[in-house]
Amino acid sequence: MSETDLTIRELRQRFADRSLSPLEYWLALERHIEAWEPAICALYAYDPDAARKQAQASTDRWIKGTTLGMLDGIPATLKELIATKGQPVPLGTRAIELQPATEDAPAAARLREDGSVLFAKTTCPDYGMLSSGLSSFHPLSRNPWDMTQNPGGSSAGASAAAAAGYGPLHVGTDIGGSVRLPAGWTGIFGFKPSHGRIPVDPFYVGRCAGPMTRTVEDAAFAMATLSRPDWRDGTSLPPNDFDWMDLEIDVRGLKIGLMLDAGCGLAVDDEVQAAVEAAGQRFEDAGAIVIPVQPVLTREMLDGLDTFWRSRFWGDIENLSRERRNSILPYIYTWAEGGASISGADAVRGFNQTIEMRKSCGRLFTKVDAVISPTNPIVSYPAEWASPTNDPARPFEHICFTVPWNMSEQPASSINCGFSRSGMPMGLQIVGPRFDDMLVLRLSKAFESWTGGIRSWPKPPVR
Repeated sequence: MSETDLTIRELRQRFADRSLSPLEYWLALERHIEAWEPAICALYAYDPDAARKQAQASTDRWIKGTTLGMLDGIPATLKELIATKGQPVPLGTRAIELQPATEDAPAAARLREDGSVLFAKTTCPDYGMLSSGLSSFHPLSRNPWDMTQNPGGSSAGASAAAAAGYGPLHVGTDIGGSVRLPAGWTGIFGFKPSHGRIPVDPFYVGRCAGPMTRTVEDAAFAMATLSRPDWRDGTSLPPNDFDWMDLEIDVRGLKIGLMLDAGCGLAVDDEVQAAVEAAGQRFEDAGAIVIPVQPVLTREMLDGLDTFWRSRFWGDIENLSRERRNSILPYIYTWAEGGASISGADAVRGFNQTIEMRKSCGRLFTKVDAVISPTNPIVSYPAEWASPTNDPARPFEHICFTVPWNMSEQPASSINCGFSRSGMPMGLQIVGPRFDDMLVLRLSKAFESWTGGIRSWPKPPVR
């Protein structure tokens, strides 16, 4: 195993026994990133000089026994939508006037408090409104497993960075699947916690932040830090006293719903369905009661959400100058223009469909303890496409398994459940009851232990 493949637990042990220092690890990681980054373009505001200084300071703390927290010396990235003091927040678009952020957003503040080495932001598409690595501001981000393919999004750079081994921890955001969808397409573990478990600023309906890692335990380490409350998020949950590292579970007797039909959207590829059915069999073999369940989403709900999001986004950009509006990625601008003619009443009716999603999800969880499903309905799609349909008239056909759980505020993860014949990863989504983040992490850890996780990650391209 390369030093750059070490987990957070392994790094902490090596830092403690002084067989590896945070600075030595960072320097090895820096060389690894240099080999990968020209090909996958995962990073924004990459600052190796600042990282060396942070790693040296952490090395000194480890020597003195004065570490700041569990993530001291652990390199991490943040999706560029998450503000870091002194750096601009481009929101993935050329339409934004770049100005330095005046303070750290909650996730950045928590990582800094615990001594993490913040070395870069990660790329996203314009305004985070695509499941793609395509942006009018950033270079095209690509999937490390096959650079002709898309890493998904909107946490595109975070997923590519994790799959390529840019350290053990990357933080993304998710309003309809933007942590889980790219996690599924790049083979990593992505965790969207209960709404408000990780404070975000600005907060919004369905918007969550979550860790994107190679292992479930690395995500659990991150949750202990990231889930501390912050007054800036008016939807944040009270302080928790979870033992985030208590990941053991006996699944015998648990009722797990197997959802193979999202109710609308893209049809599920045969390979994806077979992989998810095999995952269901693993849970059954371990003693769980696996029950086929019906979709929670309808076409009316998805179209209502589309109406609401279009009108909301048009409201965000309509006062920009024509020149700035025209600099937005054409796919997104074409989609957003549809919001100009939506009435206030229709926008509210669209929003009301998010309440219907919440009710539908709640109804299902009166019958089951957890749900498993595909994360993504398809195996992959070209890097240059804005979405799996590449059609702004059909923008959300790929989020039908993921978006309901944002609106119902329930925790959900994506974990690798196999590879397609083309060699691309496929994701299993695991959903738990609202507030029961530990159940999702424990079920994810159990599944990881049964499969052994991914043993061989992509290698840097030969230059």
